[in-house]
Amino acid sequence: MESSLRNHLKGKVIEIIKGGAVSEVEVETSAGIITSVITTRSVERLGLKVGDEVFAAIKASEVSIEKP
Repeated sequence: MESSLRNHLKGKVIEIIKGGAVSEVEVETSAGIITSVITTRSVERLGLKVGDEVFAAIKASEVSIEKP
């Protein structure tokens, strides 16, 4: 697996909420739970299911910091 993305977190799929066009995939990582919204077609193409080991690849064009 090669990618230009630099932020990869290994984790386990803990929930998949399938929709008609898009689905939510929750991944438990060492940094916490990450939710990704991807196409349902991608969920099916990857054969994703609860319990699968995956990598969450993160690309952010902007990260804001706020202090309450």
